[in-house]
Amino acid sequence: MIPQLLLGLAVAWSAYSAIALATNVRRARAMDVPLIVVPISPMNILWIVIEPLVFRILDSLPFTLGSFSRYARRGWHFHDKAASHVELGDAWALVTPREIFLHICDPEAINDIFARRQDFVRPVQLYKMLDVFGSNVSTVGWTEWQRQRKVVAAPFNENTNKLVWSESLNQARDMIQAWTGCGQSGTVGVARDTRTLSLDVLAATGFHKSYKFRASTEPGSDEARNYRESLAITLDNALFMMLVPPKLLTMPFIPKTWARIGQATNDFRQYMMDMFNEERRLLDAGKPGTGNLMSSLVRVSEDEQKKKVKDNTDRPRGLTISEILGNIFVINFAGHDTTANTLAYSMLLLAAYPEVQDWVGEELQELLQNSNSETWSYEQLFPRLKRCQAVLLETIRLFPPIMALPKYTNQHSQILKVGNKTISIDLDTMVVPSLLAMHTHPKYWKQDPLVWRPSRWISSSSSPSSSNGSNCTISARLECEELFVPTKGSYFPWSDGPQNCPGKKFAQVEFVAVIACLLQAHRVQLHRAEGGDLESARKWILAVCEDSEHGLLLRMRNADSVRLIWKRL
Repeated sequence: MIPQLLLGLAVAWSAYSAIALATNVRRARAMDVPLIVVPISPMNILWIVIEPLVFRILDSLPFTLGSFSRYARRGWHFHDKAASHVELGDAWALVTPREIFLHICDPEAINDIFARRQDFVRPVQLYKMLDVFGSNVSTVGWTEWQRQRKVVAAPFNENTNKLVWSESLNQARDMIQAWTGCGQSGTVGVARDTRTLSLDVLAATGFHKSYKFRASTEPGSDEARNYRESLAITLDNALFMMLVPPKLLTMPFIPKTWARIGQATNDFRQYMMDMFNEERRLLDAGKPGTGNLMSSLVRVSEDEQKKKVKDNTDRPRGLTISEILGNIFVINFAGHDTTANTLAYSMLLLAAYPEVQDWVGEELQELLQNSNSETWSYEQLFPRLKRCQAVLLETIRLFPPIMALPKYTNQHSQILKVGNKTISIDLDTMVVPSLLAMHTHPKYWKQDPLVWRPSRWISSSSSPSSSNGSNCTISARLECEELFVPTKGSYFPWSDGPQNCPGKKFAQVEFVAVIACLLQAHRVQLHRAEGGDLESARKWILAVCEDSEHGLLLRMRNADSVRLIWKRL
């Protein structure tokens, strides 16, 4: 009986999917763009669960299944890069039984999409998995977003950036000491260590908890590790918690692995509630806050509530407790793995390209010389460390945390001009500015677009004043260097338009501080067997970087298989 029932359900589902797919193909043809058709939606929950297993089997076969093998894979954007747009043009559609995805790779069209925020709406339903502790700026519609964004953006100011700078340097000093202590045997766990560093920076800025860096190879358990682990487990299993509600994870009959996720979620909630209660206590006593992100959210929300009373309005102001917790979580999510993964990629890439290390080191030697990093001034140094910033910009050009920034047309059809073509887009159509395709398209990145080359981000404002340009000093050359500004719409790793990432400067400051501290007096290389040459090492590292997967964010599958040796100059 049960097999027949399951077979009947499978047949019914297949018939429904076939009809839905045919309907969407007919709708998509009206846009008059090239179409790619796949029989399963990447947003199908069941497919999300079984897709890794399916492709493990398919990848072992001596043949591929055409478009299915190419586009049904989660994170296909990373391996495809700009190839589909080079083949099909600046606009093409991926058609599934559930959605139509119109992919756009044209700067002017992308600027138009970001600017028309009420025509091309953020699909908040795709981000609901981030509602672990409450609604937040990533999961609410435009009206609610405006209210929440006003409060959430407040902590991201220069005072916070100074704290980020200081704490990043503290963590980087301890991290390089741990790495150099490994000697010629080298260090593994680079990705785990950059994750620890990023979590510690967030703990200091978000919760006013300053922890000493502890490398992944060091044993022990303490409050810092418990906090980091609770957040890391919660972040790693956000997709799982979309399927299994957190409350269910505390039931006595569930598997141990599920219970561990539930316990981590409860622990992190308690960390946030303790900080919230402390800030409320200080606020009620008329005392200054601790100066962290939680403090700012609580106090700005209180100010907004006072304005509501003064204005005698029923319009919501400030944030509720659950919204504060929800936004603290999403700030941790957005600022944790994104920066940590970018740092991990950059560590490996720097080892693959020692000439880039020397190029950055030239800037550091001139600006910092042998000064102690404890004396480095954020205001004076950060704007001048352009080559360090170039390493960041180039790394997230090729390895952005997210591959695309989808919008949708909601209940209204829209007109969009792409190049010389005007496209009429049906309602309920996903419109996808192709982030990684724009970052790697040879039309916009002329010289070796797939090669990691940070120097492409540096241009010279003028020729250094010297009778012989080749003999000008490094100081004069650095003074003339400026960061390259790409064509608007061709580079947007932090999104663009009104709903761009408020933590952009936070991430930049953290990354630059860490790179400057590491490369001021050290260099990194791959630990390789005697006789192994640089080119072989480079190919191995690049292969590890390219072997990446896209869960919630892009990250390397086997970053910690790479053993790096850090040496003092």
